[in-house]
Amino acid sequence: MGKPSNPSRPAAAHDDNVLELMHALVHDYRALQFRQLRSGEHGVTHMDAKVLGYFGRHPGATQSDLAQHSGRDKAQVARLIKGLRDAGLLDGEVDADDRRIVRLSLTPEGQAIQKVLRQQSRSLAAKAVAGLDAAEREQLVALLERVRGNLLAGD
Repeated sequence: MGKPSNPSRPAAAHDDNVLELMHALVHDYRALQFRQLRSGEHGVTHMDAKVLGYFGRHPGATQSDLAQHSGRDKAQVARLIKGLRDAGLLDGEVDADDRRIVRLSLTPEGQAIQKVLRQQSRSLAAKAVAGLDAAEREQLVALLERVRGNLLAGD
């Protein structure tokens, strides 16, 4: 694994190929996600799905929490949340200690849609790693974590 598979190609070309392949993989995965969302009966957008996922994992979080987590600007987050609240997928409750804060959570309908979205995501993930045994999956995760760590490490 330490040597390039094609000795006539310089190592830098292999490095570029790794990142290009990772980019293509993410692009393909997201394209399949978008296709599932468009063909779904629930009518949520990609960003709606991300917001529902966030509040599904973090019930009681705030609009500011989501903005900080996502890196999106507060106005965009506010529009997304308003749309999901208007659609009856997200509900808010004023914080007992600070009435300026609204704690958000999924409504039962939002939970049902989030469950379908999670199942679709799991199905895509299973498709992506089909044919890899448990050891190969663990190795893949470990290698990707190392690559990510390398990218995030200081210069």
